[in-house]
Amino acid sequence: MSASAPQIAFDDRMLSLGLARVAEQAALASASLVGRGDEKAADQAAVNAMREQLNKLDIAGVVVIGEGERDEAPMLFIGEEVGTGNGPGVDIALDPLEGTTLTAKDMPNALTVIAMGPRGSMLHAPDTYMDKLAIGPGFAPGVVTLDMSPRERVEALAKAKGCAPADITVCILERPRHEAMIAEVRETGAAIRLITDGDVAGVMHCAESEITGIDMYMGSGGAPEGVLAAAALKCMGGQIFGRLLFRNDDERGRAAKAGITDFDRVYTRDEMVTADVIFAATGVTGGSLLPAIKRQPGWVETATLLMRSKTGSVRRMSYRTPLSSHEE
Repeated sequence: MSASAPQIAFDDRMLSLGLARVAEQAALASASLVGRGDEKAADQAAVNAMREQLNKLDIAGVVVIGEGERDEAPMLFIGEEVGTGNGPGVDIALDPLEGTTLTAKDMPNALTVIAMGPRGSMLHAPDTYMDKLAIGPGFAPGVVTLDMSPRERVEALAKAKGCAPADITVCILERPRHEAMIAEVRETGAAIRLITDGDVAGVMHCAESEITGIDMYMGSGGAPEGVLAAAALKCMGGQIFGRLLFRNDDERGRAAKAGITDFDRVYTRDEMVTADVIFAATGVTGGSLLPAIKRQPGWVETATLLMRSKTGSVRRMSYRTPLSSHEE
């Protein structure tokens, strides 16, 4: 989009159904690979479908959270331009298949995930780790912080909820780096739901604790997924905090290239996503958030979560189509 081109307003209402279609088609494309043991094939199928659908939308889109740097990802890489170019300038954050391993093994909570906001509204998070902490809506700002120990976080949230620490459930990625954190949380009496992959879904679980049973998410995972999770919570409500983690100078270089100057900054939800966004996720394998794709003789059905932060609206949409007509 040239500098002299008129600014076209970001019409989140009109674009939201198009975004849902993008998530649906990515899920449908990966459906035949559920449980087949091939992570790369499942991911590539979702990427191809998501890219094809994005290029049908009347947007001048830039992928700010994608499949990695250009030399690592042939499609939907960070900086890739998508859409027809005849529409508003938008930032896009996506994970064409969040949980490639979950899909390959037919384990719960694999999703296709995409968020869209006005140009310049999303943190250009480098492909590094991020220390994350999230809780659902209804709590005072800062009731928990990244500077607290895991024990202090559990105790503070329990106090805010008016319950005992034993009534709190924390979601944590099952990784060796989290062993001390897991031990400290368990010492409080709190329960832990360990997940093998899919930390966008893990964070989203906090926003619907009465359904999912999860009160808090903590631990380190991908920084790009942190921005996607922030977009989801901007729609669903809740708090998320993120601090970038660097293992070497190469990763610090990536952050600098992405425009990061303060390497120790703690980002809040509204600093990771600064304007109203739309968010769509479609279930691939079943889970607490969304049911799995259902295949029946002659047809297939998906379930999609479509949200707009401007209105706080949350739609749960069922889409049924004949097996021969996925292109719609």
